[in-house]
Amino acid sequence: MKKDYWLERWEQEEIGFHQNDINPYLCRYWQELRLAQGSEVFVPLCGKSRDMLWLYKQGYSVLGVEFSIVAIQAFFEESGHTLHYLGGDKFNRYEANGICILGGNFFDLGQRDLANVSAVYDRASLVALPPDMREDYARHLLNILPPATQVLLITFDYSQPEMLGPPFSVSGGEVEELYSEHAKICLVAQLDVLERYPRFQERGVSQLQENIFLLTLNN
Repeated sequence: MKKDYWLERWEQEEIGFHQNDINPYLCRYWQELRLAQGSEVFVPLCGKSRDMLWLYKQGYSVLGVEFSIVAIQAFFEESGHTLHYLGGDKFNRYEANGICILGGNFFDLGQRDLANVSAVYDRASLVALPPDMREDYARHLLNILPPATQVLLITFDYSQPEMLGPPFSVSGGEVEELYSEHAKICLVAQLDVLERYPRFQERGVSQLQENIFLLTLNN
């Protein structure tokens, strides 16, 4: 699941993972964070997610990271925002109003890049990565986030042998293994959702849950 895989998916418009609608769990559970207006929200591997627009409209500053320029340009074009481009070293910055997307590799981010972040919205990053990359992803995220940052994490949980990801299955046990040493973990909801995802059924999945977690990093 290397960089070229995702670049090719975007270039060929094979983006079945993209959701045109705002994620219902974001709308329902974001208030659990009790985040102050104007806070900065980080969206890793953001693609052209419309969820960033929802967060912006709720009064938050949004910071995304994405290495596909196709996805970044599509986001701003489809949202009707006038794009401002600022070149950089490791990252090119694409900004409009209160939304900024850093064009580059998530693993090149440092603490300085996320110094003002108060919360993370992860609907499509952890589940996009195969097992051998998820530990590196979680470790890096924990290393660069400020203390006490909150994370709204949404995962799929199904029998992995039934379907090759992405999106991959991430069990509650794995979330504990990845984050419990450095964060308080609360399982906010656990929902049976197979009927909502016919493409999972078509690929052979017999049971499917979506789990919504609220993580609070240690001080």
